[in-house]
Amino acid sequence: MKSGSPAFGGPESALGMYASGQIARRLGLPWRSGGGTLTSSPAVDYQAGYESMNTLQAAFLSGANVCWQSAGWLEGGLVTSFEKFAADCEILDLLLHQFTQADVDDASLAYGAHVEVGHGGHFFGAEHTLERFRDCFWRPTVASTENNDRWTKNGSMEHAARATVRWQELLESYEAPPLDDAIDEELVEFVERRAVELGDPLPSLRSAQA
Repeated sequence: MKSGSPAFGGPESALGMYASGQIARRLGLPWRSGGGTLTSSPAVDYQAGYESMNTLQAAFLSGANVCWQSAGWLEGGLVTSFEKFAADCEILDLLLHQFTQADVDDASLAYGAHVEVGHGGHFFGAEHTLERFRDCFWRPTVASTENNDRWTKNGSMEHAARATVRWQELLESYEAPPLDDAIDEELVEFVERRAVELGDPLPSLRSAQA
């Protein structure tokens, strides 16, 4: 309100989403949340991380049915960042796991492991641990869980640098989903025709695909 410059990731954004979600539920309407991984930061830094987490988590807590701008948003939405996209996908994956209902049963409560270990023992070698340790916890794909010594030996890569490695790996391993040639041709023709009709001709998509 002081400058007219938009600011994202603060408490006002979250409170607005909480109220909007309540109104949508009261009226029984689907709701498209405006809170994705929004941030005012011009860099993939600490500010970008906490502002993005704050807005996206508010959308989850508000019960949004659809959430746009969920990956890649940087500098108030003026640019899209590949590094931020990779980092935001990790936040999305984290929250999806966090908001998935936990299984509470005999196996997850591990009563048998307590009996096996007994007083004064440890759980590292327990049968329950050995069966689950490979995939029992969520693991990040960008964030580091290394201690300082190992992190230093591995090049002291900060989060933005690791995010660069991550998006490049994803791009390298990407395989386009199958699409019928006739449908592909029809889509290309539509895009090129509409571009001309709207007065904004584009280079031929066919030549770009060649």
